[in-house]
Amino acid sequence: MNKERELENYLSISPNKFGIYLFDKKNLKNLYKKELILNESNNSINLGILKKFLDKNVFEIEKLSGEFVENIFFVFEDNKIFNVDIGIKKKNYNFSITKKYLQNSLIEAKDLFRENYPNQEIMHMIINKYFINDKSYFSFEENLKSDHFALEIQFKSISNSFIHDLNKILENYQIKIIKYIDGNYVKNFFDKKIELAEMCHKILNGYNENEVSFVPKNPKRLGFFEKFFQLFS
Repeated sequence: MNKERELENYLSISPNKFGIYLFDKKNLKNLYKKELILNESNNSINLGILKKFLDKNVFEIEKLSGEFVENIFFVFEDNKIFNVDIGIKKKNYNFSITKKYLQNSLIEAKDLFRENYPNQEIMHMIINKYFINDKSYFSFEENLKSDHFALEIQFKSISNSFIHDLNKILENYQIKIIKYIDGNYVKNFFDKKIELAEMCHKILNGYNENEVSFVPKNPKRLGFFEKFFQLFS
């Protein structure tokens, strides 16, 4: 359906607020926005209240869009988000630092994270710095000459146990989460404050050039990062 390609659904939760949004990608605006301010003193997510919030608002979105909500982007703001930096340092036997060399280094870093944190689902993988000839770079420059190459990468992740509890609720509406997003990371990235759904949409579409994007296999058009990040799928 055309609408399916033009519209995105976002569910945002934090200990003090729930939000749900129907976002028009073409015009970059919300077609539906509903937020619930919570007064939770224990700083935890009340999944019972979340279910009541979804009972009402999923129906309203479906009525407005004329189609079922099947997929949703999940935006999470909570101290349960796990952050860790991983460094990769390698000797370069080809002398020149190529895109292929970078690809292999990123795959190695991702595998290292999954090996050490098997109970975590990656939300974001962000390249903080490149080190070539012991000089730091904040963006990749291809074909620089160096014997050694290093990366500093930040991972943001969410526990599989929380995902399990969340999915049990969403199963009642036959909704599948297609991407987990760190709401604080997204908000802090933009200097100008715009709607949350628009910020998330831009991040998901490569607004941060140093974020590694996870894409489905066989996409129609492949950029530099996308060509090898599909290997992570």
